[in-house]
Amino acid sequence: MRVISRKRLLEGARNYPQCAPALDVWYRVTKKAAWKNLVDVRRTFSSAVIYKNCTVFNIKGNQFRLIAWINYKTQKVFIKYVLTHADYNQGDWKHECNGS
Repeated sequence: MRVISRKRLLEGARNYPQCAPALDVWYRVTKKAAWKNLVDVRRTFSSAVIYKNCTVFNIKGNQFRLIAWINYKTQKVFIKYVLTHADYNQGDWKHECNGS
């Protein structure tokens, strides 16, 4: 998968240094993946869930959430947000998952 953009991961790591190692692991695993659907994603990240057209990943034992849009055909993962669990629960990010 091609991760777009790593800049969002680096910003997430800068904003939440405690999750930086977990974000790095997510990135390294994801860029080596060749997912064709959510079943494939869940083979790699079992807690991944879908919200509309976004995929939500638990990061660092569910303390953080990474929200992305995956285009399986082009093998691209577009990172939308890296959030704390509390910010995720507020739901302000949900409007971004209606279209890409």
